Amino acid sequence: MAVPEPVASVAPVSGLTSAQAAERLALDGPNALAEAPGRPAWRRFVDQFRGVLVLILAAAAVVAALLGDLKDPIVIAAVLVLNGILGYVQEGRAEHALSALKSMLSLQVKVRRDGHTVEIPAEDLVVGDVVLLEAGDRVPADGRIVHASAVSADESMLTGESLPVDKDAAEPLYMNTVLVRGRAELEVTATGMATEVGRIAGMLATDVRRATPLELQLHTVGTRLAMVAGVAVTIVFALAMARGEAFADALLESVALAVAAVPEGLPAVVTVTLAVGVHQMAKRNAIVKRLASVETLGATTVICSDKTGTLTRNRMTVVAVRHGDRTVPVSAVGDDPTAGRLDLDDDPPPSLIAAL
Repeated sequence: MAVPEPVASVAPVSGLTSAQAAERLALDGPNALAEAPGRPAWRRFVDQFRGVLVLILAAAAVVAALLGDLKDPIVIAAVLVLNGILGYVQEGRAEHALSALKSMLSLQVKVRRDGHTVEIPAEDLVVGDVVLLEAGDRVPADGRIVHASAVSADESMLTGESLPVDKDAAEPLYMNTVLVRGRAELEVTATGMATEVGRIAGMLATDVRRATPLELQLHTVGTRLAMVAGVAVTIVFALAMARGEAFADALLESVALAVAAVPEGLPAVVTVTLAVGVHQMAKRNAIVKRLASVETLGATTVICSDKTGTLTRNRMTVVAVRHGDRTVPVSAVGDDPTAGRLDLDDDPPPSLIAAL
């Protein structure tokens, strides 16, 4: 991580003036991470109708309607609209819940302005502000410590290390880390997307959205059904024309075959099933923004992490010894992870003893 550079012409005792702060805020913008523009409501609704199966059903409904058959188009349209409404409503609820959480988590910070200590929203911080921090406070921006009193910071959200880091005067603190001990006066050197967290957020923003396993499977099924239905429709249409049937009748029979080959209820069933999963997650205080994310979470079998201390007690203990085809369990002695004993039900072979 880059070390913040000191800011010139700032008096830590008095801090910035209101005029200086307003000028820098207009120049650098608010102290907030850039967010991707939200999708408009119409776009969110239209996105519910993507997919090969949906496109096949829609095309079949349009052709059937043009030929004067209204029964199948009405049924297909009802199924597709129901599917779209379910997905649209669920995503809207998730976005509203996330917006509410963001407003509840709005951070207030103590800074020195015009020689006085005032409390302002973290979004109004600018480079050069002197922020007063104490144990339990979240660091609102990158900066250098001006004065420190027994300061330790939890930087696990940046480094993955669970142990707090001791900090002295002139050392850096980073946005969104937490002071776990002591008091500090921090001179802000970077805000918003110029911070270390902002740099990481910028890299994550370039990530391309990938299809979930379920979406890939549905796409594969839809493609195969389209190919089979296309071949069958072509054969039926050709045979009907060879028998001398009218063009409209032959085309209507072919469309009816295409509609019959595609399971109209599949998109709705998938959406309802995922919506039930979202509801169950909400009961456990987990907000899911996209329906497909529930399927991805349900398909997860292993979560790999290299930061042992963050997830466990920061201790590694031998639990078994494997030699050849034999595995011997190891029992810990008391609470000491470095002490243990082999649980042998009989005499160990010499090769195992040599391996140990």
